[in-house]
Formats: sequence, structure tokens, C-alpha cells
Amino acid sequence: QSESLVVCDVAEDLVEKLRKFRFRKETNNAAIIMKIDKDKQLVVLDEEHEVWLYPNKIIDFLVSLTSEKTFIVYSYKYQHDDGRVSYPLCFIFSSPVGCKPEQQMMYAGSKNKLVQTAELTKV
Repeated sequence: QSESLVVCDVAEDLVEKLRKFRFRKETNNAAIIMKIDKDKQLVVLDEEHEVWLYPNKIIDFLVSLTSEKTFIVYSYKYQHDDGRVSYPLCFIFSSPVGCKPEQQMMYAGSKNKLVQTAELTKV
């Protein structure tokens, strides 16, 4: 049942930004941070970061978010044991303690739609 629940849609400009981010040529770590615009009931772009958020810094960033819920799509350089290099996309959903129930419902109900729209496999 919750798989089909969509509380908020994804803004069209964000859909395009996520598509471009997925196929970007840059090799630095980068992140797209998204939030929900309650009035428009849309997932929208909040911030973009290049050369930022090394894997060991993600936790520090998420902890710095006080009561705000956040969606993050993160691309990072990954060195495989056999020497290959890849740049996986990961989806991170931050849900700090103390969020309002209404806000929790909006984010939880919009997560699957965003993951499908961005064609993400690592959540």
C-alpha cells in the first residue's frame, strides 16, 4: 500500500536536474539536497554541493540539521578492489528526532516517488 502512496510530486526542474546529475561527467563528490515545499506539495531543490560531503562527513552534515527533514542524492568516487573506479548515486533520507508528525508524513509519503523519479537503486 505505501509503495503507491504519493503525498508530494517532484518539481519538473528538479526532475531535469536529477537526470543531469545522474549522467554528469565530473569526478568529484557532489550532492543534491532536496526538501518539501509544503504549500505547493512538491519536492524541490534546496542546495547543491560540489567537492563536498566526503563519505565520512555525511553524518556530521545530517547531525547539523536540527528539526528539518531532508532528501539527499549523493555521488562519490568509489575505488573497487580490482582497481576499477565508479561513481555510484546514493539516496539518503534524514529524519531528525522531534519533527512534526505532519512533516514526517509528507516526507515518508514522498520518498518512494522521488526514488523512482531519480531512478536510484541505493537507498
